[in-house]
Amino acid sequence: MNIEALTPVMRILKREYEKKRTPIVELIQARTKDPFQVLVATILSARTLDRTTAAACRKLFGVVRNLEDLRRVPRLRLERLIYPVGFYRTKAKLLKKLPGAVAAQFGGVIPNIVEDLIRLPGVGRKTANLVVAVAFNKPAICVDVHVHRISNRWGLIRTRTPLQTELVLRRRLPVKYWQVFNAYLVSFGQSVCRGVRPHCGACPIYAQCDQVGCIG
Repeated sequence: MNIEALTPVMRILKREYEKKRTPIVELIQARTKDPFQVLVATILSARTLDRTTAAACRKLFGVVRNLEDLRRVPRLRLERLIYPVGFYRTKAKLLKKLPGAVAAQFGGVIPNIVEDLIRLPGVGRKTANLVVAVAFNKPAICVDVHVHRISNRWGLIRTRTPLQTELVLRRRLPVKYWQVFNAYLVSFGQSVCRGVRPHCGACPIYAQCDQVGCIG
């Protein structure tokens, strides 16, 4: 697949995405416009089903609404609030470090640059890019397993790691697609273009796909 083929592909993926339930991180941004809540929700969402993250966020944000609330809440209570998200004990420890780190490094304000966000506990490049794109409405490419796998399967890029994928996509992908690329490909990857036994027969963009390394 070449870059020119992306226009019809993205149009199709947008249509398919809009049929699905909006991801919890985007819902929180729409409801609160609060970078703190978007950041925390994104941290909680790692290796966790969206419905589990949504339930945890409802409990957590009923008690913890800002960095000061997070600083004050006891760690064991925090664990109970976010349970059963994946690795909830580890995430609770990292979240407890967040208020101090934001205060010490950024004057108590959630940063809006990837390179600053990754200095915070529990924040990798995937989380940082998603927060920049969703909470701050700035161009950023969030690369997870779906984006990495599908971009290579399409033949759009040839990379071995998510970091390589991010860097190559930054050079090749039109900026107008950066903020939606993750959302569209995650939805597509979960339902159709799966890692194992992808549903190629039901794929709406089958004709445009190079099927690199694809085992049906």
